[in-house]
Amino acid sequence: MSRNRNLAVNRQVYFNYEVLEKYEAGLLLTGTEIKSVRLGRVDLRGSYVRTESNELWLQGAHIATYDAAGTSNHDPKQPRKLLMHKTEILDIATTIAQKGLTVVPLRLYLKRERAKVELGLVKGKRKYDKRRTIIERDRERQAQRALRHGI
Repeated sequence: MSRNRNLAVNRQVYFNYEVLEKYEAGLLLTGTEIKSVRLGRVDLRGSYVRTESNELWLQGAHIATYDAAGTSNHDPKQPRKLLMHKTEILDIATTIAQKGLTVVPLRLYLKRERAKVELGLVKGKRKYDKRRTIIERDRERQAQRALRHGI
């Protein structure tokens, strides 16, 4: 039984957006990119998914260069193709076009030694929603603290 090993998590998404639906996609990488990914040298902050001629592309994700590669290294910020079934891609593309939603990566992980990205179909939160999220998180922390201390 193999476990999914998280390599990068985009925590800021849960604060700035409301996640409506989640998808799993493969990630097409070169040799130096997968070596950097396995070392956990990935940053998903500020990245998003763009559709282009019935294909999904991951934009803005930073995969650091692989130190041992020498001159045959990759560009850290280049767009990377996402691998999904055609019906899923068309479903996502039509949803984005109709409802004005965004697709962002939630986390990057290894599944059976293959790089996978968990994508979230998200809707932006308003300022008052973000404040509500902070208040709920503080209340949850206080309740956990009270339970721990037996109050």
